[in-house]
Parts: sequence; C-alpha cells; structure tokens
Amino acid sequence: MSPTSPPPPTQQPPQSRQSPQSPQAPQARRPRRSPRAETRVHDFVAVGLGPFNLGLACLSAPVDGLDGVFLERKPDFDWHSGMFIEGSTLQTPFMSDLVTLADPTSPYSFLNYLKETGRLYSFYIRESFYPLREEFNDYCRWAAAQLPGIRFGEEVTDVVRDAADGTYVVRTPRGTYRGRRLVLGTGTPPYVPEPCRGLGGDLLHNSRYLEHRERLRDKESVTIVGSGQSAAEIYYDLLQDLGPDGYHLTWVTRSPRFFPLEYTKLTLEMTSPEYVDYFHALPAPVRDRLGPAQKSLYKGINTELIDAIFDLLYVKSRRGPVPTRLLTNTALVSAGYADGTYTLGLRHEEQGRDFELATQGLVLATGYRYAEPPFLAGIADRLARDEQGRFAVARNYTVDHAGREVFVQNAELHTHGFAAPDLGMAAYRNSCIIREMTGREVYPVEKSIAFQEFGAPA
Repeated sequence: MSPTSPPPPTQQPPQSRQSPQSPQAPQARRPRRSPRAETRVHDFVAVGLGPFNLGLACLSAPVDGLDGVFLERKPDFDWHSGMFIEGSTLQTPFMSDLVTLADPTSPYSFLNYLKETGRLYSFYIRESFYPLREEFNDYCRWAAAQLPGIRFGEEVTDVVRDAADGTYVVRTPRGTYRGRRLVLGTGTPPYVPEPCRGLGGDLLHNSRYLEHRERLRDKESVTIVGSGQSAAEIYYDLLQDLGPDGYHLTWVTRSPRFFPLEYTKLTLEMTSPEYVDYFHALPAPVRDRLGPAQKSLYKGINTELIDAIFDLLYVKSRRGPVPTRLLTNTALVSAGYADGTYTLGLRHEEQGRDFELATQGLVLATGYRYAEPPFLAGIADRLARDEQGRFAVARNYTVDHAGREVFVQNAELHTHGFAAPDLGMAAYRNSCIIREMTGREVYPVEKSIAFQEFGAPA
C-alpha cells in the first residue's frame, strides 16, 4: 500500500504495496555445486528465497548458535521482474525492507544498501519513502550476495523425516540437506483462471508482461483481465502509446469499481500483532468471510495511479474518441481460442447479462495464489490441516502437529489475515520464527502497537 505522487502522463505509473535510475547492484552468488550428501545437520532448512525467507536469512545470520541453509531453484534472486515498469514503486515504505523493523542497526538494511552503492543522498533528496520496485530487487540481490547460507540452483524434489535422528531430509537433484526444522517460503505462483487453462495461443500472466510488451503493441486488440495494481499499471503503460489508429485496449474487471488501496493510518494499524492475534482467534468461518471483504486493504489500486489513468484518458480524448473500454462488474466465465483470436465469454454480474469479446492479445492480471509444493507429500502425515484441507497454521506460524518444527511464510492468509503477504509484517514474523527456534527473544517482538482495540473489551 503506498501513496506516491502521480506521474506526468509521459512517465510510468507508481507501483504497489510492494532520482536517476539506480546502478546495477552486485550480482547475487552464482550457483554452486552442492555436496552429494551433507552430513551436517542444520538447525533449519529453508525452501524458497523470496523477500520473506531472504529476510530470515539476514536476521538469522548473526545469531550465535542458529545455523540455517536456504535453497532456491532459481540461479539468483529475482522477484517479479516481469513487472519492472520504469518508475513503478513498492506500496510500502523503505522501512519495510528485509530487516529494519526487527533490527534497525542491521548491515542488511535498505539504507545501508543505498550507502554502499553511493545512492543514499540521492534517495534523501528524492523525498519519497517508496523504493522503486527494480531498486528493491537490486537491494535484495545485494543482500543475498553477502549470505553464505544461500544455495541458488537447488530445486527441492523431496522431503522426508528421518525418525532415527528426528531430522528433515531435503533432497535436490544436486544434493541432500538435513535440518531439525523446515521453513517453507516457496511463494505464491501466478493464478490462471480456470477458463484460460490450456487455452493455447500466446496469452500471458502479468508476471511475464515486460518480456512480451512489444509483441502486445503489435496486435490489433489487447484485453487485460484483472482488478488490482498490476492490471492498472499495465493498462496505463499500454494506454500511453495508444493513438486513434492504434490497437484497441480493453480492461475487464469483475469488481464493481476500480477500488483504491486503503492507506489511512488507523487502517494501517490492522497490520499489527494485535490484529493478527484477533484474526487468528476468530472461528474459521468468520475468517473466511472476512478475507474477501478485506481485499481493498492489500489488493487495491494506488490512488495516484487511478487519477493518472483518468487524466491520461482526458488528455487523449481531446483529439477524438480513444480506442479503449473499461468494463466493470464483468466476470470471465468462458474462453476460446482460434486463428490468433481469443473469444471471451463475459457476464455482467449486476445485470446478469452475457456477452462476448474478441481480442488478439490477452493479459491475465489475475494475481497469485498459494499452492502447496508437491515435495511435501513425504511428510504429509506431520502437517496439521483444517476442515477444508488447508494448512492449520498455528499462531507461531507452524503447521506441524507438534507446533515447533515446520514454519510457513505467506501461506497463512486464511489464518492470520491480510498481514500475511504484507512486506511490512515480514520482519515481525521472522522475529517470531527466530524466537520459536532459539527459545529466546533475539529481536524484541512487539505485542501492542495499535491505539485501537479490535475485539470486545475484556
């Protein structure tokens, strides 16, 4: 969530609650050959290296007596690079970096990255709390390059538990790792709506937008399906080059309107330990009902970007009709593909009317959803589940029956609420995980930061 200044119509939009261009940060460590079988037993093995597990790597590295190894299938750190639209920013301030809200003195802070790359004064003069999205990715690569416990190019294929010594055995094609605990940070893969699965053609999820942008611009028509920040950024990006004789651009959203991201201060107090306590203690049916109602708290569109889109449409409309349509209340119910054209079956949900839309280009800005990794099959009997078969995530972020061995990062939206994917709560969650692993509060864990009360008075 982030208020940022609206860009001039010729610039790219601000980004989501995620100066001159920053120099290329030091490259993350190249893949290293792992031993065929490690005899060493780590305190924990972490799988996946997005910002959440990378933050855990930074915070656990200086802790005496805590030894972890981090396995990532990619050759280096890369976080949503398909949406590095120039000028796009995170929707959270720089203090929601990998470490600062747990340890402001950490050498892995974003401010220290700026200092070491010679950009601290430029960032200060820029007078914006919100890092560029590509700049944040460079920062994460810089941090990853300094951490010896990270293993890139290691795709986990199997996890089992060795009953003899009580360790988890994690296998990759290049080696075997053993740990007393697991931390699952495999991320949320791109979500493709059911009507579009296996459809054929060259449709794409927004996670691959930049690499296919020029191809989209060569088509006669392009349709974006989605309701959040990514859909808005892509629409604005394609709208800028749109002329009277250009491609026809359509934005389809099931939402009844273009919801702005809520970013008022009392609302932000809901990303707090107290609200996580409150939400986690609610009955599961109540949590499930609240989830969809809270989407505008973390999936809305930057207000400045909404205004920038309107202003650009206004400017372009002075020269005549703009070849674009914005369709709200419109759900995608079916899709077909033939001869280079997609035929989308749409339904206006309030009117209950069905209609079709033909388009050559199709961009699915349909978000990301957690998918349980197949490699967990070998320890399925050790994982707690709710009545719907989802992870029953305990308040301390564990999913094993004992409540002390298998931790999750951003797989607890249904149990801990919308704070789960929030970058600003990552350092708090990692502080809790380190406390659970070590039995001591290495980093002070805040328990009360909000002025308001979320439940009935005791």
